[in-house]
Amino acid sequence: MESRRILILVSAALAFLCLFLGLQLYQKMEAVTEAESDNAALTLDRDQVMFDLEKLRFSYDTLSTENALILAEIADQRAHIDKLVTQVKNGNWELGRVKKEAETLRSIMKGYVATIDSLNQLNLALIDENDQMRARVEAVQNRNSSLVERQQNMEEMIVAGQTLQAAETSAQGIRLVSNGRQRETTRATRTSMVKVCFTLLENRIAEAGPKTLHLQVTNEQGQVLVGEQSELTNSEGTPISATRVIDYNGERIEACVFYIPSTELPTGAYVIGILEGNESIGSAQLVLN
Repeated sequence: MESRRILILVSAALAFLCLFLGLQLYQKMEAVTEAESDNAALTLDRDQVMFDLEKLRFSYDTLSTENALILAEIADQRAHIDKLVTQVKNGNWELGRVKKEAETLRSIMKGYVATIDSLNQLNLALIDENDQMRARVEAVQNRNSSLVERQQNMEEMIVAGQTLQAAETSAQGIRLVSNGRQRETTRATRTSMVKVCFTLLENRIAEAGPKTLHLQVTNEQGQVLVGEQSELTNSEGTPISATRVIDYNGERIEACVFYIPSTELPTGAYVIGILEGNESIGSAQLVLN
């Protein structure tokens, strides 16, 4: 009987012990499950923070500007992000502080985006203003070029307008008779000189004063004949046959120039040009038989 009672007591003690150990095991399992749940949540939060930091760093990498000061500040903020990423990876971090710093960095980045956008808009406005200024400068240059061209044309017109013009030009073969009188002739053997008469037209643009006029007597072979009393060429190097200085005051005036050949003129047709410098101002023809 005593043995049975001892067995019952021992069984009861073992049952109580099992119950106690089961309760302890259950509590331990609950604690482990809760710890694992907390650790999973903490890991999830850490991964989310890492993702946010990586996305934030990518956003900073996409910022582009030519402003050196802003570029330096962006580089500093990017370095700070890299430091936070390293701390999170190494476990040396406080989740709340990292989240707060990441939010601050995100706000700073938004400020950079607004600043860069404003600078880009300003640059576009400056580029447009520069284009407009360049267009105005080109317009002024073109207008100045046009004015220079017009001035050059005017100067050329004035120079051309200053050139004298000879009209009513005629040429005659002259024979000198014994008493010194002049008689017209068409016979080459009797021609002592060639008389070229013309009218200088009125020209108020030309400067008044002495005007040196030259004759060019050209034979059928295209040779300019040299006169007995003339130089071979004028001051510009043009071959001449005769020269005369006429006092010109801008009004219409009649004049004659005589060509005295150095040798007897052969029969043929002659072209006679009147020159002022190198400019032809009149011409005539003479045929000697």
